[in-house]
Amino acid sequence: MADAPGRVERVLNLLAMLLDTRRPLPREEIVRDVAGYPSEVSANRRAFERDKEMLRGMGVPITVEELPGETVEVGYRVRPEEYYLPDLALSAEETAALRVAVNAISLGSASAEGALMKLGGLEGASEAPIASLPLVPSLATLFDAFRRRAPVTFDYRGERRTVEPWGVTSKRGHWYVVGYDYAREAVRSFRADRVDGDVEVGAPGTFDAPDDFRPDDHVEERAWMFGDDEPVPVAVLVDAGYLDGALAVLGDDVIVEKHPDGRATVTVPVVDTTGFRVVVLGFLEHAEVLRPPDVRAEIVTWLEQQT
Repeated sequence: MADAPGRVERVLNLLAMLLDTRRPLPREEIVRDVAGYPSEVSANRRAFERDKEMLRGMGVPITVEELPGETVEVGYRVRPEEYYLPDLALSAEETAALRVAVNAISLGSASAEGALMKLGGLEGASEAPIASLPLVPSLATLFDAFRRRAPVTFDYRGERRTVEPWGVTSKRGHWYVVGYDYAREAVRSFRADRVDGDVEVGAPGTFDAPDDFRPDDHVEERAWMFGDDEPVPVAVLVDAGYLDGALAVLGDDVIVEKHPDGRATVTVPVVDTTGFRVVVLGFLEHAEVLRPPDVRAEIVTWLEQQT
């Protein structure tokens, strides 16, 4: 039986963490910081062992090192110099063709993803990114910038954004870069597949993420996206002065149309209208659902029943 997408994403996040660390990491720290592991100790131990063997089966050289201390405890990491292939001097066209061929043959298997990731080049290579993760053009550059602690600038929803990429993570089938947005002066998350065009990368070593930062904490489990139905675009009119608050709740991957009077129409993909109703009502009279008509009518009817 093929792995579910969540398992594949978790294994890729595990590999990214083991590659990025400068010290061996104990299992307890790994299962705490990599999204997707169960909370119960025996269950997360079994899941970690399965993931570790999966990576080794893909040819990843995971090293096990004894940690300092009075008790015998081991840690894990992947040394980049042992993992990455040397620069193969492939052209951009050759690299793209290789990615398409591997995905076509393997249908997106974890082994193929691991093989593609190995084409990242040795640490310090001037042009090759850390990884060539599948299907999202901007992800390799964003991941490399995160690893090198370099700010990035890109177009997102019609706006130019400059961000310190403090972390890269995946949730519900999408990859996100999370970090400090210079314009917003706050932490924001961005869906990698919605980055438009090329990503400009600044000087490496420009910033340090907070020690306790976890990107998953800033990629919300949005209740209005739960379910198996196709999402429906819902337009909400937000009063002047409340747009930043709405974006903080809804995320920056919505469509925003600003109006001359300071208000804005925010269009959000919604699967579960009940979950979305709770969000809208949190803004009281400062947010109004405009369309589609059936979603607006559902919320109006619910409000009338409460009076």
